[in-house]
Amino acid sequence: MVVRFGLVGCGYISKKHLLALASSKGAELAAVSDLSHERMEEAKQYYQESLGQKTPIKFYKNYTEMLKDEEIDSVIIASFSGLHAQMANAALLANKHVILEKPMALSLKEADELIHQAQNQNKEFMICHQLRFMPIMQKIKNMIDDGKLGKLFLGVCSIRINRSPEYYSLASWRGKWESDGGMLINQGIHVIDLLQWFLGDVETVYGETTQYLSQEKETEDVAVGVISFCNQAKGIVEANIVTQPNNFGYSLSLFGEKGTICIEGPSLNKISRWFIEGEEVNNEELNHLLNDKNEEIYMYENFLEAVNFADKHLLIDGKEGKKALELIFALYQSSLNHEVVNCPLEAFATSDMNRKEGN
Repeated sequence: MVVRFGLVGCGYISKKHLLALASSKGAELAAVSDLSHERMEEAKQYYQESLGQKTPIKFYKNYTEMLKDEEIDSVIIASFSGLHAQMANAALLANKHVILEKPMALSLKEADELIHQAQNQNKEFMICHQLRFMPIMQKIKNMIDDGKLGKLFLGVCSIRINRSPEYYSLASWRGKWESDGGMLINQGIHVIDLLQWFLGDVETVYGETTQYLSQEKETEDVAVGVISFCNQAKGIVEANIVTQPNNFGYSLSLFGEKGTICIEGPSLNKISRWFIEGEEVNNEELNHLLNDKNEEIYMYENFLEAVNFADKHLLIDGKEGKKALELIFALYQSSLNHEVVNCPLEAFATSDMNRKEGN
């Protein structure tokens, strides 16, 4: 069946969703919601241009009115971080399937409530960690599961980007623990999600964060963490938004007894090492996988299958989406309390970071 979507939040990130919707068979944009009529009009035009035809699209200034629309099956939430949990919960209660931008919530309590609500309502609830759908990442995951890297010893992820004071001044919610959630939550969570997906469940985390720059914001500029996974592998996270003069990029490296894989670049689009014991490197295949930039479309295909077929399941539902969030929360809590933190956490909210000295 055709799944009819409503989009909440027509800012920059919404274009990725609109393009994926227009490219997905069996999906249709039925409505948009934003406080700005101009942004809703821009979203409508962008979708119709991507689709190649004009279709009727309703405008709702108040998203709660959209949720009453019985013609809408699923809701995409692309608002700012602090509203994600509230809006997703309202959509689930309105009997809608939900695609939720990262982060899924700014507290463990909210995350658990969303997972529980999706189960109660029997609705699909996907968290947007689209990098899991990159073909190169799918290949790596399959190789790990097949034992081709052997026992994993170490995983390292780096986030080296630049966020100027002007970036934070453009929106009042940015840089605030209660409404934004922090640099790791907003700029680092995708790569951290991959690290956790590849290495498995987390046992302990030790982390430190520092805020060096503008006092106009609260959140961290630099974060480092050491992770112990349940399979005895170690992990390292190092992230900053002070890279000069502009973004340098991201990297993800895996070190196992039978192989080493390192991927880096502005969009994890360059392989700096690919060694698997006993296997020749197939550069043609790897380049083909790297050049496939349709991960957002593959994410929507997975969602549509899960909505339409009982035997299909989401790659990243609420329970999976919570894992990277909890890892970051553990790092924040460790930084706050100056101690190693055991997982799973009992409770944490990014607003707790306001207790950190200097905030």
